[in-house]
Amino acid sequence: MARILSDARKRRLLPWRSGAVLCLALSLSGCAWLSAKERALVLRPSPGRPAAFLDDATGLRPGDLRYTLQVPSQNGATPPNTEDRLAIWWLPHPDPQAPTLLYLHGTLRSLYGNLPKIEAVRDAGFAVLAVDYRGWGDSSPIIPDEASIDADAARAWAELVKRQPDASKRVIFGHSMGGAVAVSLASQLRRGVDYGGLVLESTFTRMPDVAASAGTLGRIGAAITSLRFESIDKIARVDAPTLILHGDADKLVPVDLGRRLRDAARPGVCWVEIAKGSHSGLHREAAERYKQSLQGMVSVLPPRFSGPEARPWPAGVCSALSTAPKANAVKS
Repeated sequence: MARILSDARKRRLLPWRSGAVLCLALSLSGCAWLSAKERALVLRPSPGRPAAFLDDATGLRPGDLRYTLQVPSQNGATPPNTEDRLAIWWLPHPDPQAPTLLYLHGTLRSLYGNLPKIEAVRDAGFAVLAVDYRGWGDSSPIIPDEASIDADAARAWAELVKRQPDASKRVIFGHSMGGAVAVSLASQLRRGVDYGGLVLESTFTRMPDVAASAGTLGRIGAAITSLRFESIDKIARVDAPTLILHGDADKLVPVDLGRRLRDAARPGVCWVEIAKGSHSGLHREAAERYKQSLQGMVSVLPPRFSGPEARPWPAGVCSALSTAPKANAVKS
């Protein structure tokens, strides 16, 4: 097992990709707690509040709220018949007519670590309702799984619906793993009836594909992992305007996985590929283009673009944002 771990280090895999390799080593050694350890290694939950945010008001604007919901316990992490905490952030926009966006983050960083990206999204024209799945931030410190994350996203969506009565002004946003959660949620909803648009950033086709991109050991890990997040099988059911952003220098989720997800979607995806863009830093590396892309989504949300005959992206809106569109991307 030490040799396998050494090989993984030599490949300089990022932590959640090397997690699949470590899980392979653990399975070969016959560890009974493999499933929980795999989920902890790959999903990298980060419970608790960073020291810089111990003051409840830190990072908030006037009118912003952080609160928790009580939800049924899961995964045996708490005694039976008890409840878990689910942390919600409500960050309204100065314009009361602004659309409202559900923010679904990826692995490792809780909402506290996502605050710069969240603020970039809000500055682009959205009110934001954000959730820390159980296992992250101020939510209950469980070892999450795909089912618990999807359930928490659904509960957060119910909170957003309460705050935004206009379905055409509801948008779902997911970064990295959160993009897979966003696709799963959107695939169960209807454009104009339930929501108005979907935004994906630095996300992938399915989690085993991310592991496989790490090389031979990653491909073996991909074959045995229990974590799926099968976006490529669900995205064709998404019927709302969809914006996908991806950096071509993403070392965690190769841009080819984003392109494959785009090509599996319905025709009309607005594809924005950022030259030299990283996995988590697009909002600062290409700040103006990032903002313009999100504002493009805002522009297609009014009801006049939500009818059954409407094009997902009216002519000219996406062509000004995207570069070298291919396959299902909107053509310039």
